[in-house]
Order: sequence, then C-alpha cells, then structure tokens
Amino acid sequence: MSDIAERGYRHPDVLVSTDWVADHLDDPNVVVAESNEDPLLYPSGHIPGAVEVDWTRDLNDPLRRDYLDREGFAALAERIGLTPDTTIVFYGDKNNWWATYAFWVFRLFGHANARIMDGGRLKWTKEERPLTTDVPVRPSATYPAPQRDDARHRVFRDDVLKHVKAGGPLVDVRSPEEFSGERMHMPDYPNEGALRGGHIPGAANIPWSRAIDPSNGTFLNSDALRSIYEGEAGLSADDEVVAYCRIGERSSHTWFVLTYLLGYNNVRNYDGSWTEWGNLVGVPIER
Repeated sequence: MSDIAERGYRHPDVLVSTDWVADHLDDPNVVVAESNEDPLLYPSGHIPGAVEVDWTRDLNDPLRRDYLDREGFAALAERIGLTPDTTIVFYGDKNNWWATYAFWVFRLFGHANARIMDGGRLKWTKEERPLTTDVPVRPSATYPAPQRDDARHRVFRDDVLKHVKAGGPLVDVRSPEEFSGERMHMPDYPNEGALRGGHIPGAANIPWSRAIDPSNGTFLNSDALRSIYEGEAGLSADDEVVAYCRIGERSSHTWFVLTYLLGYNNVRNYDGSWTEWGNLVGVPIER
C-alpha cells in the first residue's frame, strides 16, 4: 500500500494493492469480485476466492435501459456474501474499466466499503500470482438494500442539456476518432446504435485510458493526473463535471479518477452517453 499512499491521491484508501489482496484472500470480511468485458476470462482463471460480478447479467435490468433495482441488488449481495459492513474489492480486465463500472453501480446503492485493486488482472497476472477455475460458494448474507440513489453520481439527458446550455464542463472519454465523428464506435468494436457521430458541444476529449500506466495497469500519480485533467482540460476540483462515453462504462473510470483520486466534489456519469445523445432528435452535436 505504501506506493499507493505516496502518489498524492485525495482518497488513497479507495485503492488496494495486489499484495493487499493476496494477504486478504481468506479474510471473511472481504469479498474480491472480478468484473470483465470479456465473459470468458473469469471461467478461464481468476483470483482464488473471487466471485464474478457480470456487468450485463448482474448489474443491468434485463428489459429496461437501466440498472438493477433495490431487490435485485439485495439478491446480488446475498449471492456473493456481501453485507453493508463487508469490504468489496473490484478488479478486472481492460485496466479495470469494468471494475470501476461495477464500483460506480454499487455506489448508487450507497455501498461505501468498496475498493479497486490497482492494476487489475493485468498486474496480478504479470506478477505471476495464482489463478483458479474454482468458483467459490460464499456464505449467503442479508443486505437491507436502500433504494438506488442516482442524484449524486448519475446524470440524465435533460440535465446534461441544461449543463451544456449553462456552459458547464464535460469530459468525453472516448477515442479521438469517436470524438471527432470519424468513427461511430470504438476502434475494433462493432457499431452499437448511434445514428450521428461527433461529441456534445463544449466537451473536452480526454480518453479514459490516459489515466493508466499501460505497462502494469496502475493509475498514474496525482501530479500526472492533474496535468491531464487540469492542465489540458482546464478542470478544477470545484467544477460540476459531467463525464460520458458510449454507454457510461468508460466514463465510470474517469468518474472514479476525478472523484476519488483527485478529490473532485461533484462529478456525475452520463451513462446514456453517445448511444442516447447521438440518437436524440434536436440536440446539439459538434464535430
């Protein structure tokens, strides 16, 4: 943990190291949860004792474009053995892109004891730490889940439009090609429904992955992060910031960086993102 503590983050305790996780694999008060984009990774090998939290099956409503409700969250918590006092540590592929997405959804339900394993699957495997295909069976737990509270960490299209008209700061975390309108989707990914390309007017383009050291998947230190988000994009900790991407998954990573590592007070994730904005009738778009 000392390396994390030395990086100058506002809330360093939100990150744990691979060493910390290795030391807490048998801790009954800790749930380690893997969340990936690639659904084949967890069954092919995961941290011993880690449960899987799948972003589509576990976090999303099966019918509506929305997240699970209070009953669904309580059932998920029961399945993975989580209580309000249990610490859950998320990690995953793609430099913890989906781990921070799961973390964000858990924060919508007010679960405060959530952490991210710095470096994710990449760092764990590069260090040649053990993996297993055994699926753990944890003791079930009772979680008196509250109603989901979207107000603090989530923003919807009408409020985004008001934010744009007021000249509020936005961060588009997609690739430069998506931001410019050259592409309608991420490089090497299929198009997922937007009819128009471009970006929300006034948005700064800071791809989410710039916050990561690509050699080991860990987060950059606070000075490097401030150089990117404040030096380049002109943001400050007192700004009301809206982050968005395609469906809110990449932007949850940037939300995490700004909120917890840099200590911004008011950052919200627009999970409707470009699949919604690029299909809306009459909203402004820039290229």
